[in-house]
Amino acid sequence: MKYLLTLFFPLVSFIASAQTPSIQTSPPLSEATAISQGMSEERLARIDTMLDEAVGEQQIPGAVALVARNGKIIYHKALGMADNTSGRPLRKNDIFRIASQTKAITSTAVMMLWEEGKFQLDDPISKYIPAFEEARVLDSLMVKDTTYTTIPANKPITIRHLLTHTSGIGYGMIDGDDRFRKIYQKAGVTDLFTTKDITIGESVRKLAELPLHHHPGEGYTYSEGLDVLGYFIETLSGMPLNEFFRTRIFDPLGMDDTWFYLPDSKADRLVPVQTTEDGRWVRYPVTFYDPNYPVKGARQFYSGGAGLSSTARDYATFLQMYLNKGELNGVRLLSRTTVQFMMSNQIGDLWEGNGKHYGLAFGVVNQRGENLGGMGSKGTFDWGGYFNTQYFADPQERIIGILLKQTQGTSDPTGWKFRQLVGQAVDD
Repeated sequence: MKYLLTLFFPLVSFIASAQTPSIQTSPPLSEATAISQGMSEERLARIDTMLDEAVGEQQIPGAVALVARNGKIIYHKALGMADNTSGRPLRKNDIFRIASQTKAITSTAVMMLWEEGKFQLDDPISKYIPAFEEARVLDSLMVKDTTYTTIPANKPITIRHLLTHTSGIGYGMIDGDDRFRKIYQKAGVTDLFTTKDITIGESVRKLAELPLHHHPGEGYTYSEGLDVLGYFIETLSGMPLNEFFRTRIFDPLGMDDTWFYLPDSKADRLVPVQTTEDGRWVRYPVTFYDPNYPVKGARQFYSGGAGLSSTARDYATFLQMYLNKGELNGVRLLSRTTVQFMMSNQIGDLWEGNGKHYGLAFGVVNQRGENLGGMGSKGTFDWGGYFNTQYFADPQERIIGILLKQTQGTSDPTGWKFRQLVGQAVDD
């Protein structure tokens, strides 16, 4: 019994320090009229027209769109179909696989631990996951049998490298380099959405044995670095990633519809992934990932890079915490100073010319991006997901925009149009 108590009390102490009361008391998201928040109802209606046309022209099967300003939801609509095969229309509270929108939540968790003094950002990840001790960079690949040669990395992979996609780690089957797609597939690395009996730790340890695209810090390569950091969170906290997220982020913020694996009571709200076939929308088949995730299978692969599903309202709640500089409803997850630091340019000129820089969780619009138009004010932060979801949050205008779809193998212009139409609706 004494041994059990010894284990129990540190865990209670750890959870108790997860979030703290704040002297700030920004209220939870609530609904209001557009005009009361300085937005034009007539101009917001242009979003309806745009999405209706996109559905009618078979660009998308449907979408859920949400706009909030000053912590008030002023536009929240579902248009089109959730599942064309069954004929089910979309609903505002439907649940979408948000894929890479998971990354910002994982980054938030990492920085919460950083605030507690658990590590420094320039610590080598091998200090916590020894499998990364001998990082090596790809030198050459024999296409015939996928054997390869490597050279030693000239510096260790750090936690900062993993947060900023500058570690040199690749992204398996969605990697832009065919050599790495072959290497990852042969090694059996799980990229995302598996129903198989595997843990993220097992996959990350395989990943650690594979070559890098480039020396750490010497390039930007979109990667599975956030999956590594998900396992890092588990290692540092002693908690499975799903429990860490639930107790330290989702429950404090009231994000009751955000999960790695959906409870049975919520499964009927999951929107199927769809693609086009002979001019009609059909369910996407099983490929290198299983679209039955997150309702079937072993339910233990907690991908910090792509594993979560959520609703528009829940994700808006998460973004509102950032617009509030780390606080929501009197609960503080991050310090204002930490949020400011996370939004700063962490990768120098590696994104030069595209109107944004990369921080520690988001792409962030710079002055050039504001001058280009349609991206929001300087400081607007954003990202998206593999299954055609997008979001942005503009701190200057206090605006959040979220557009959720669930498609693969197609492309459409609704993302940039939505962002532009939200901006033109400002009326104060």
